[in-house]
Parts: sequence; C-alpha cells; structure tokens
Amino acid sequence: MSASPTPTITPTITPTLTPVLTSVLTPVFTPVLIPGPSVDVAQLRAELARLQAELADARQHLAASERLAELGTLTGGLAHEIKNPLSTVQLNLQLLGEDIHLDWPSANRVVSRLKTVQRETARLREILDDFLRYAGKLELDLQAVDLQPLIEDLVDFFHPQAELAGVKIRVRPAAGYVSVRADPRLIKQTVLNLMLNALQAMPDGGDLILSASAEGPWGLLHVTDTGSGISTDRQAKVFDAYYSTKKGGTGLGLAMSRRIIREHGGEIHLASEEGKGTDFILRLPLVK
Repeated sequence: MSASPTPTITPTITPTLTPVLTSVLTPVFTPVLIPGPSVDVAQLRAELARLQAELADARQHLAASERLAELGTLTGGLAHEIKNPLSTVQLNLQLLGEDIHLDWPSANRVVSRLKTVQRETARLREILDDFLRYAGKLELDLQAVDLQPLIEDLVDFFHPQAELAGVKIRVRPAAGYVSVRADPRLIKQTVLNLMLNALQAMPDGGDLILSASAEGPWGLLHVTDTGSGISTDRQAKVFDAYYSTKKGGTGLGLAMSRRIIREHGGEIHLASEEGKGTDFILRLPLVK
C-alpha cells in the first residue's frame, strides 16, 4: 500500500495585515529624540570663563608663594648675619653714651650725634625684624573663629587709642553667625594693622567702622574709615612690599596682611575714593 503524498500548505496573508507585519519585521533606524532639560550654552561659557580665571589666579598665587619661599631662603640668613653685628653696635653705642662726661666742651654735640646713630640703628633693627617676619614661614593654628566676637575684642582693646585721636569706632552687627577657618592670632594682627592705618588716615578724626558678614562660601570682614582715601594709581601698589607713603613706615604692613590672608586661602581687597575714605575687605573661607 503506497503512502499518500504530503499536502503543500501555502500561507496566505490577507491584505489588511501586510502593513502591520511589515512595520514589526522591518528594522527601524530612525533616531529617537528623548526630551530633556535644555542646555544654556552662554551659561556654560560663563562658568568655564570663571573657572579659567580662578585657575589663573591660583597659578599666580602659587608662583608668588614659590618666589617668596626662595626669597626667604636666600635672604633670611643674610638678615640674621646683619642683625647679629647690629646688636653689638647698639650695645657699644649705649656703653659709649655712658662714658661721655657732660663737662666736656663738645659734650652736647657728641650726645646729639650719638642719639642720631642710636635712632637710625634702632630703625634698621626694626626693618630687619619686619623683614624676617615677612619672609619667614607662617605656622597657622587653624580653628573655627566667629568674626563678630573677634571684632568686639579688638574694639575694646583699640578704643582708648582711637578716642585720643578723635576717632569714633562703630560696629555693625552681623546678620548671623559668621564662622571662618582661621588662626585667630594672625587674623587679629591683620585687622589691628588695618585699624592703625585707618587711624593714621584720619588725623582730624572721623569714623572707623567694622563689620562681618557671609557671602556664599566666604566670610567677609570690613575695616572702613572716613579718611582721605587712596588715589587710583596708589591702590595697585599698597600691597607691594616696601611701598609706603607714611613717614617712618617700613612698607611691609599691608604686604604682610595680604600674605597672612592668602595663607588662609582667602584674599584681601580695597575700595577707596579720595576725600571720602577706604574700605578694606578680608575674604576668608567659612567653616563647612
């Protein structure tokens, strides 16, 4: 008995299903756009420019620190070598003064000249001491420092001197707790130097205003006076070492102040107008 042939089955696709199957079986290469937040190109460019400026500023500070370290290494020893014989000179001038007899015919002239030499050697000693402090290494004792109590302590200490000069000290209270990471001794030294400068800028009296505030990641401390102000051409030089317009000044006070603030990772700026006064602004990192 012979086997029956296997029937051939031909699939039939109805016309209505053809478009559906075609769309399923055919790969789709059309890109799909997923909606998302729009990118502000101008804002990105501004942020990039800000970061580049901060990087350039950091490089400048690093280069300045390296130059200062080299300066301290090269000249620190020289300053000590000068200081040692200078101490001997001062001692011998004192002994020489004790040997002068007032009944000598030229005693008054000798005493006058001796006092001039003593005064100048003392000034030279002061310059050397300032230089060694400026060029030496700073050891920071960093801790949380509330700027408002720090200001009030300095005002209590400085008030008698300001009162004698006819200067009124005013303190603007902070809106909240302004705590910075800093060495309180060095920050007090810096602010006190600025207060002394303000006093000297107001020989006829005036107002000395101190305030603290927070701005972003920074704590700000303002030392403002109503003195004579600083001309535009001098403002770019006041922080330079050995630049001074004061009689008898060493020119290292503001340079040292800037170095102290920069060692804290901060910055010091000034805003001034001739005839109206000057505002020094210290920027220090807030405690996180």
